[in-house]
Amino acid sequence: MEKFYLELPSLERKDEAIEFIEEFYKYDSQIHGTGGLDGKLKKGMSYEEWLSNNTKLHEEKYALEQGLVPAYTYFLIREDDNKIVGMIDLRLRLNDHLRNFGGHIGYSIRPTERKKGYNKINLYLVLQIAKKNDLENVLVTCADYNEGSRKSILALGGKFEKKIFDESDNETLELYWIDVNEALEKYKDIYEPYISKRKIK
Repeated sequence: MEKFYLELPSLERKDEAIEFIEEFYKYDSQIHGTGGLDGKLKKGMSYEEWLSNNTKLHEEKYALEQGLVPAYTYFLIREDDNKIVGMIDLRLRLNDHLRNFGGHIGYSIRPTERKKGYNKINLYLVLQIAKKNDLENVLVTCADYNEGSRKSILALGGKFEKKIFDESDNETLELYWIDVNEALEKYKDIYEPYISKRKIK
């Protein structure tokens, strides 16, 4: 059985991370949950600069000074071949914008690794981290046409709140809330067998 774990970005993963982002361009696929890596690279920022800034966002004081919220970005690693198959963001609080359009969590699975159930594992793993950060309920959003994302949210007990139109992306979003403790307890028998024993670096 395949095993997975979350890993904080590092210099060692630079080439892999860039290749991960480039795969989305190759397949003309939307990308989320990268801590802004795709956007920063497009604007000419180096991976090293992005990594430094992304790490600083762990600190609440720095994040708030930037008009952001404290957040962590992770690579989803498949243990069998040590490959980045996804990325995921966890924001430790919401501002007005995130309350409607971003939520606590954003995620992506690389196009060539989709439809294998990996994002459900990705989401389960980040809920474990949310619990350690004392988040009792997390908001997750998805475009109303994104059936794969909706399935991931519902698979972890997401409860629909409302739809809202996002003018910046010209799409309608669905907002769901997940009870962190309830999800981890209810679905542990499904997802724990896929979780590596490795600790986050």
